[in-house]
Amino acid sequence: MIRPFHSFSLITLAIAAACATVPPERRGGDPAVAVTARAETAPVGTINEDAADDPAIWRNAEDPAKSLIVGTDKKGGLYVFNLAGRQLSFLPAQGLNNVDLAQLPDGRVLVAASDRFDPETAHVHISVLDKQSGFLEPIERAPVGAGEGYGICLSEPDGEGYVEIFSAPKNGVIYSLSYKPGAPAAAPRTLTSVPSQPEGCVVDDRTGTLYVGEELAGIWAIDIASGEKRLVAPTGTGMTVPDVEGLAIAPEGEKGGYLVASSQGDNAFAVYRLPGVEPLGRFRISEGAFGSVEETDGIELDPRSFGPDFPGGLFVAQDGVNPPAAQNFKLARWDEILAALEAARNQVR
Repeated sequence: MIRPFHSFSLITLAIAAACATVPPERRGGDPAVAVTARAETAPVGTINEDAADDPAIWRNAEDPAKSLIVGTDKKGGLYVFNLAGRQLSFLPAQGLNNVDLAQLPDGRVLVAASDRFDPETAHVHISVLDKQSGFLEPIERAPVGAGEGYGICLSEPDGEGYVEIFSAPKNGVIYSLSYKPGAPAAAPRTLTSVPSQPEGCVVDDRTGTLYVGEELAGIWAIDIASGEKRLVAPTGTGMTVPDVEGLAIAPEGEKGGYLVASSQGDNAFAVYRLPGVEPLGRFRISEGAFGSVEETDGIELDPRSFGPDFPGGLFVAQDGVNPPAAQNFKLARWDEILAALEAARNQVR
């Protein structure tokens, strides 16, 4: 069932009510701790425009240091980079925004990007990543529902090789599409809707939860089976401000781990503990050997080892301000981020 949209005044009241219920000790994430990037990708090809948008990480289990990053240039197409930031390939495609990937049981790496070329109908652009060369082979462009394509994320594949593709167009209706390369096309399912424009999303397969960032309001937790939703991390609590953009997850154990959100409006990243989505703190990527990070759209995170340069996990963020070059993606160590947040909490105690 598609849930009705609400007026902006009702959105505001709902956010205010949510903020009022947050205990004072949980409201602030500042001061945001500072970390620095350990690497950066080559700039995207579109210069002097808002172009780079969202990254996805493929981890090479046999040699984690040879893992790959797929990144979108929404004016140009899809890039593939290695962990040193060197460009390995480029697949031209207009109108791609968010991107995610999943490794299928047969070993193929499926890459899905939201396609907003048709503003009336959201599509998903699907390709396969060659794990050795880093080249992308396009498969198809599939419609997923009404509205301009924007956010996208994937579930882990099931035993038969199907993944669930979640699409979050600008109109706020959240769709899901069961997909397997070569299988008959399935009809998209309307899961739920959010009151205003969403973008970033991420799936917690362990709990059957889809997290969606509504840019003005905050983060929703949506039950994938029923479509029921809760606003679990509203803006205005000291953790995020509009716009809430990319989301990423670092799972630990059966239900634990971390949920991270890009707070684009103040150039910071908010970290929450799972499963309760409890605020842990905020961080920024400051200037060091590489530049600082501002106006971030998409983010990606994997807490596993990626070799000697990223032994405790990899965090990737789009950098919206990267002068004198075009926008790119910055790579940071996840273990350093967690250590900085823990040190800040210990100082407060």
